[in-house]
Amino acid sequence: MLLTIFLTIVFCVAITLMMFSAVAFIQDKKFFSSAPKEAQEVIRPREKELFYGARIIGWTLMIFSILLIIGVGVISIWDGFRNGFTFLQFFLRFVVIFTVYKIYDMVCFDYFLLMKFKFFQFYFPEVDSVYSGRKYGYNIKSQLLKLLVIFPVASALAAWICTLSQ
Repeated sequence: MLLTIFLTIVFCVAITLMMFSAVAFIQDKKFFSSAPKEAQEVIRPREKELFYGARIIGWTLMIFSILLIIGVGVISIWDGFRNGFTFLQFFLRFVVIFTVYKIYDMVCFDYFLLMKFKFFQFYFPEVDSVYSGRKYGYNIKSQLLKLLVIFPVASALAAWICTLSQ
């Protein structure tokens, strides 16, 4: 269980690093496909870098975060194989990682960074009008669907595949 908690923290850090590199350094509109449609419509492409080398730093951080995410998956599965995990143990590991991540995403990214601290609006001020007056950043129904249905189903599928592979 201690490893699962550690992997969950690493996963959340990796996602945070990915978001930070996309918003602050790379600033490419294609990374914001999960944003509400009205926000996507007003985002202007950034031709000029924030500063010299910003995109190189951003892509380096992005690649590092992707490697961290892959590492979390590999270590989760490898440790489960090494310890002879059952379906339930694999499922619990995966569902804990995904559930904590989604709650972290909803609270830290959507509520605090987007709505309270206006992190995204600092780098893309044109979206300020889209988010003003909102109490929550993204579609809560979609977030809850991921939290309560999609992630548990994906965890069960991954656990099933892992137990078949043993």
